[in-house]
Amino acid sequence: MLNINVISSLPEKTGPKHNPTRIDKPWFVYLVRTRSQALYCGITNDLDRRFAQHQSGKGAKYLRGKGPLTLAWSKEVGDKSTALKEEIRIKKLPKQRKEMLIVGRC
Repeated sequence: MLNINVISSLPEKTGPKHNPTRIDKPWFVYLVRTRSQALYCGITNDLDRRFAQHQSGKGAKYLRGKGPLTLAWSKEVGDKSTALKEEIRIKKLPKQRKEMLIVGRC
């Protein structure tokens, strides 16, 4: 009688998407105000980094040359899917409603 012990092991998944100890960063929706008072809506999981990119001209093309920029509003929303849905909702709002959102009345 042949006794064969087979040990089956799958290779461990590595990388940021498969690291169970990684703490997921929350996602944010934000509004940036331009020099002409226009509002730009975006999402990110690193608000400081993304705003710095916008200020240095390495963010959205829409904002290039429209400084000085100010971070008018931001909201933590959890995951990327929720952030995308909230961004779409906010982009559909008229500017007056976006302004109300900024001052906390919406």
